[in-house]
Amino acid sequence: MEYNHNCRNIDKTSSDIEKYGLSVILIHSTDYLPSFGYSIGLWEKYNHPEIICFGLKVQTIHEVINETADLIKAGERIETNRDYDNIFTDICAQFISVDDNNLGDYFGTAIDFYEGKHFPALQLVWTDRNKKFPWDENFEVEFEYKQPLLDRNANFKFRESLNLGVFATNDWIENHKPILYVVHEFDGDWQFLTGGIIEEQAIVVSIEEIIKTDTTLNEVFDLDYGEEAEREFVGGKWSRRKIEYDNEENA
Repeated sequence: MEYNHNCRNIDKTSSDIEKYGLSVILIHSTDYLPSFGYSIGLWEKYNHPEIICFGLKVQTIHEVINETADLIKAGERIETNRDYDNIFTDICAQFISVDDNNLGDYFGTAIDFYEGKHFPALQLVWTDRNKKFPWDENFEVEFEYKQPLLDRNANFKFRESLNLGVFATNDWIENHKPILYVVHEFDGDWQFLTGGIIEEQAIVVSIEEIIKTDTTLNEVFDLDYGEEAEREFVGGKWSRRKIEYDNEENA
């Protein structure tokens, strides 16, 4: 098990795959981002898509991925858009195909293991307490942002609603200057700026409007609360860091 994308041990992963038929990578939740876990080895060993699951306790994620792997080891092919009531005790599950454009955001160790070669993946999606899926009407609001749906939204990866108001500058609207600096405040506010913060030029626009103009901003969708990212040009590498305030009063 791994709890950080920066702690990749391919030898341990390979050893687990040889011993158990798969390795399970687990990532803890933060105040902003949900927990998740995924398999490595199902594609190599059983010619079956890897499995990813979000939003549960990491222990539970580990268990349900192993439960699903047991079905695969027994010769079953997991099907999409079909209810599975044999994975959880009180709720149902379905599987959806992971869009290839979403693989790089979550399957870091798997990409290393497969040396960049393409592999398919399925997302295990669970229902709320009323057995409603995230795409069903009246899905419980409490769980709304626990499961990003990886078969869609590849052009808008942010967890927030499309009409969320975010801060930008007149330079972006009037002079069409690119967004080079993104801030995710501790209170959840987002700032999309062409340079340093200039409060007197701040305007509010929908986050959808910002992302539509430059889909490369999706690369920082996972900035946690209190983090910022900066780049030199559109398409350039983002430099991420914790926000540093001048004094405690601003923090």
